[in-house]
Amino acid sequence: MYLRFLISKDMIVKNYNHIFEFMEKDIRINVWHLALILAIVRLADLQENFTNIRVSRSVLMRLSHIRTFPTYHKYLKELQDFGYITYSPSYHPGFRSTITLNIGK
Repeated sequence: MYLRFLISKDMIVKNYNHIFEFMEKDIRINVWHLALILAIVRLADLQENFTNIRVSRSVLMRLSHIRTFPTYHKYLKELQDFGYITYSPSYHPGFRSTITLNIGK
């Protein structure tokens, strides 16, 4: 378990450290955008999949400490509009939506 954490943490640092370097230069980004990106990267780490990250609104809201649906939808949409993520919603209750990080491609 500890070794897996070290490997995945190293993967995040090597592959996604540039996300935050890039985002800190963007004046449109605020703390809620960063919280959502951190939640998405955390899910990617847990899934060991950094291309198509399966997400649910409730998990992203919990991990990012966003409490209201309008706030969640606003900042997720802005991350899409700014080009940081590609969000593919699933309208089927048995399948999760997916997110792809567009930074570093």
